[in-house]
Amino acid sequence: MAICIVAFSTSDSNFDSIVIGGGHNGLVCAAYLAKAGQKVLVVEARAEVGGTAASEKFAGVTVNICNCDHLTFRTTGVIEDLGLESFGLKYLDVEPTQISTSWDDRRIWPQFHDLNKTLEVIRLMFKDEVDGYEQYVRDATPVVKMILAAASEPPTRPSLIGKVLKSRGKGVSTMLNWSKLSSAEVLRKYFKSELLIAPALVTGPTVWGVSPFTPTTGLGALTYAMRHVVKVGRPIGGSGMVPLTLRRSIESNSGLVMTNARVAQILCEGDSVRGVSLVDGTEILAKTVVSACNPHDTFLRWLKNPPASAKTVIQKWRDTPHHEGYESKIDARITKLPIYRNLDEKMFARFGADPNAATLIVSPSTQQLHQGFEMIARGEILNEPAMLVNIPSVLDPSMTNATDHVFSLEALFTPFSYKGGWSADDEPRRWLTKYSEFVEPSFMNSIAEWRCMTPARYESEFFLPKGHATSFSGGPMAALLNTQPELTRYKTPVRGLFLTGAATFPGAGVWGASGKNAALTILAEA
Repeated sequence: MAICIVAFSTSDSNFDSIVIGGGHNGLVCAAYLAKAGQKVLVVEARAEVGGTAASEKFAGVTVNICNCDHLTFRTTGVIEDLGLESFGLKYLDVEPTQISTSWDDRRIWPQFHDLNKTLEVIRLMFKDEVDGYEQYVRDATPVVKMILAAASEPPTRPSLIGKVLKSRGKGVSTMLNWSKLSSAEVLRKYFKSELLIAPALVTGPTVWGVSPFTPTTGLGALTYAMRHVVKVGRPIGGSGMVPLTLRRSIESNSGLVMTNARVAQILCEGDSVRGVSLVDGTEILAKTVVSACNPHDTFLRWLKNPPASAKTVIQKWRDTPHHEGYESKIDARITKLPIYRNLDEKMFARFGADPNAATLIVSPSTQQLHQGFEMIARGEILNEPAMLVNIPSVLDPSMTNATDHVFSLEALFTPFSYKGGWSADDEPRRWLTKYSEFVEPSFMNSIAEWRCMTPARYESEFFLPKGHATSFSGGPMAALLNTQPELTRYKTPVRGLFLTGAATFPGAGVWGASGKNAALTILAEA
């Protein structure tokens, strides 16, 4: 993507709203505000917008900063509301929705959006698990639908209760019960095979950075059901097409995006915000400031002369630990596609499924996932870590050249404070070697160039403290109880200061609901 730096002058220094942070939620929020007629400015520290939802060039191909599979963005109405297709956003559906294996049982099984296809796979590979899978889907599907509906508008108590009434209570008792349990407890109620349980835990609590035995993480067990309700998709051109088209939407409505601009302070006057100042001393004024960055920076680093009403929330975030990042991602240009060893080729052919088109989940056992979580505190990494592997150029040739492919390997529970240090690439190289056990030997020789995005790089290059962005994981129950109003209602005790981003409801991932809901909240109060 081309870098575009907006020229800025003091004559432009008064806005209706300033959005700090050009990640996808900040951009969604700014795009809604600009479409509503506000004079909007997005301030982004990096040279281009998108944050970890961006894509960039590496080794002559396009790589995604984080995983390329989008599950919920197309459920929010953002694409339609902002006309993003007219700005170039097109999606490809991913089928199978994912494929899974484990370090202990190396068979590979596909999951499909179509439930009947998936049940046919279960009958072939897990004949004693069919009834459990059917019951799991019956129990989980109403909860998924309720969560997606709850995320589609600002989560006020009346709106959330209205969603329950509209669903006639379907899924409410399940959501309440699962919300109290761990993800492992929930899945073990339905399944016996670790090859069914553990991959669901990888895309649930492991992605959140917690143990599968953590209480109140039970909604993380929805991951399989979610894929039957919502289609997995990938934007043509890479994940970064989402922020790129959001930027085009903002600018089409006379909004401004300022890149290479770091905020130094959020300015207050009385009980209200009055704007921001940048590290170069430039002051920009606005009656509304939206922070799409983590709350620790917002309340503890940037907020200058806050009113007395903010004292409690500032102290709360001072007492809230900021956790370390735990995700790393290898990007590579490969000269030939990998060939999986433990693959039932006849079964995949029967379903017309290309194993290289989907993301492969490589899972340790449930107990090993718990051990991997405990090892984070010691700066250690599992010998066989959880991995998410995909080759996005198989479905989207626009990401590569005529002959090569883009390879991605995301490794989880790889701590910022890794005791081996991230200055050398020995540990990431080991992950490639471990992955190569699943494919034909020629794979390692097919790697032309590669790099690893580690938590240390996410800190230095994406301004994420300790390589981690605070993520909201409370779910609809937390939104209903509203125990953290700055995260579930997007408003803060400082008049005119709002929050959006991964730390706010409904949470992380390329979802966009937080940005939309924050904007609607602001516009309702204007």
